[in-house]
Amino acid sequence: MIKLGEKIKSLRKEKNISQEIFANYLGVSFQAVSKWENGNTMPDVTLIPAIASFFGVSTDELFDFNLYEVEKNVETIVDEYSKHWDTDKAKAEQVIRDGLKKYPGNDILLNCLIGVISELGKNDEVITIGKALVESTKYDDVRFDAYRIMAEAYKAIGEYQLSKDAIEHIPEIYFSKLGVAAHLLDGEEMYEAAQKQKNISADDLIDMLIIIGKHLKENGEIEKANTQLKIAQKIIDAFEEDFVETKYFKSTIYESTIEQRKEIEQLLN
Repeated sequence: MIKLGEKIKSLRKEKNISQEIFANYLGVSFQAVSKWENGNTMPDVTLIPAIASFFGVSTDELFDFNLYEVEKNVETIVDEYSKHWDTDKAKAEQVIRDGLKKYPGNDILLNCLIGVISELGKNDEVITIGKALVESTKYDDVRFDAYRIMAEAYKAIGEYQLSKDAIEHIPEIYFSKLGVAAHLLDGEEMYEAAQKQKNISADDLIDMLIIIGKHLKENGEIEKANTQLKIAQKIIDAFEEDFVETKYFKSTIYESTIEQRKEIEQLLN
């Protein structure tokens, strides 16, 4: 595998761009670029997507990775990360950071990283990485998810307008890939899509009912608020009889909505 500094130098010369112009684009000194190209230092991980974007290549191409091998290895890293998501977010973060040491700037891993560090309150880093990611990723789902996570981070630090601006980049879609697959595919493919969409839809519906209920309660419309909250409560209770499809999930909707149940009970009191 070619060294990153050598690759940057090669791509820069192909474009006939000086170190100064390249450095200005990235917001760094030309001395920093020189150190990269000489192999003395490495660019910060948050700059990798911007470097790839500048040269019109993917981050994997920037590192001369075998793309098929990278996809399989990244999938393994994400699977390991997912195992820790519910129980130990610090461990999940470490899994992804270790993965980024092997595959710096990988879109999927960076998106996982901002997802977990947003849960840990590292909002400034979320925004820094998110900005680079939305400009450079070739995956629409990664871009839109990054905007969603950035919107949450902006809201958390009190930047309401920036949160709204990020939301505006997310398209309004009234159907999902899983929903279409559940309707149109057959057998196990249909079943898997329907199971996954069922959980996503139930989660979203419960969350929306709670959000509406809280808003109505804040505006003094207690009867309407309680109606919404009781509907959410009934939906959750209905899933108590559901089974967990262990091929796709670790728990049922009922088991995974403990916090929502507590919040509803508090709001109803």
